[in-house]
Amino acid sequence: MKTQGSTKEDIIKMVQKKDIKILNLCHIPEDCHLKTLSFTIKNKERLQEILEFGERVDGSSLFSYIDPNNSDIYIMPKTETAFINPFNSVPTLNILCKYLDENGKPLEIAPENILLRAEEKLRSSTGITLKALAELEFYIIYKQEETVFQEAPERNYHESMPFAEFENLRNEALVTLADVGIATKYGHAEVGRFHSKTGYTMEQHEIEFLPQNLSKMAETVTIAKWIIRNTCTKYGVYVSFSPKPVLEHAGNGMHIHLYGLKKDKNIITDSKGNLTVKAKQMIGGILKFAPSLTAFGNTTPVSYLRFISRKESPADICWGTRNRLALIRIPLWWSFRKNIEGTGNHVRTFEFRAPDPSANTYLLLAGIALAVEYGLKNPKKAMKIAEDLNAEKTVKRNRNYKVLPLSCSESAKSLKRDRNYYELDGVFPKTVINGIISKLESYKDGNLQKKIANNPEKIEELLLQYLNCG
Repeated sequence: MKTQGSTKEDIIKMVQKKDIKILNLCHIPEDCHLKTLSFTIKNKERLQEILEFGERVDGSSLFSYIDPNNSDIYIMPKTETAFINPFNSVPTLNILCKYLDENGKPLEIAPENILLRAEEKLRSSTGITLKALAELEFYIIYKQEETVFQEAPERNYHESMPFAEFENLRNEALVTLADVGIATKYGHAEVGRFHSKTGYTMEQHEIEFLPQNLSKMAETVTIAKWIIRNTCTKYGVYVSFSPKPVLEHAGNGMHIHLYGLKKDKNIITDSKGNLTVKAKQMIGGILKFAPSLTAFGNTTPVSYLRFISRKESPADICWGTRNRLALIRIPLWWSFRKNIEGTGNHVRTFEFRAPDPSANTYLLLAGIALAVEYGLKNPKKAMKIAEDLNAEKTVKRNRNYKVLPLSCSESAKSLKRDRNYYELDGVFPKTVINGIISKLESYKDGNLQKKIANNPEKIEELLLQYLNCG
């Protein structure tokens, strides 16, 4: 349950009313997994102390960029994020925290702070606030029992019970998300469903969220993964956010829908419902930086197997209308409804289809914000990119597009090429960019396609290695 108040006083009253026994200070470090520090609440004074001062933690165990010899940092509660933990048997309150350095300033390398700087840079230079919603795909994996309702592989899209066996689990996750204050658009069964030779079944599902500002959407994705994993554990099944759990079947994407607000007006469409010049500039900016954005949005070797397979996964750097193989697509809008202003639940957006659930969502959205800013600050260059890479216009010329990186190694090269722009004005610290490049290069997957070609054992070993990523 989401708390109604957002002040320390509101939380203290709620703790007393609900007889809360445990307070969890939760935080999201470099790996984007929710971390927890738990306190027993003995009295009001102890609670006030925790809310006022937060706690000291070992930063070197949370961030690879922090020296163990000088590793103390602070986590400070953000009281507006408090919610009742839906999984603990003992009444427990979770509060998300921000990271502070030894001087009490925002920790420069923290993903949330990088994203906040990127949002502010975009807002201050263009007057535009970027909004995003994510589509989170995942596979539920379980031991197949005898059933008369055997569905064909890859035919699970919007399937209902009893053919989709975990509709109830997905719906429980939706309700839990609502209880903790996360707004969802919908949930449904996705395309992927198949039976493995070892007797396990994999069934794909998707939950899509309602638009939020970028920092809130990054937080939403992190909490949602935590809730989905805990819900699956409750049901005794396993969940995988891997971009490619099995080579021959649909992978998991995390498509990002985007739109911009200026003076509370969506700038994606004009008064006639057509795509605006500014929207095309935003698209041009993202297309320019698309190869290096994979460093934040496609972080494992199996991410690139998703591109190679081409099962509704983009690889060509182009954009188009409703084309699911385009890197950026313009989805169908409710243009026939004259009373829709382009905001709210039926917002007009464009969709960036490259990212997958292995992404560091904070850094991905920070990179997207900077790419959008480039497009808006360099309108002629961005418009030329958008015009040159418009799939509807270039198909007649039989255009051969550049493709996204097809390995972590190639992604690292792209990030090296663009790093100066990400580091401009101190948005991305050099140490963070260095760390990402180093990690991508450590996979040594430049010849991955050749290594696994006609080698099913190697493929299976690789897929299993990343089954728990994200």
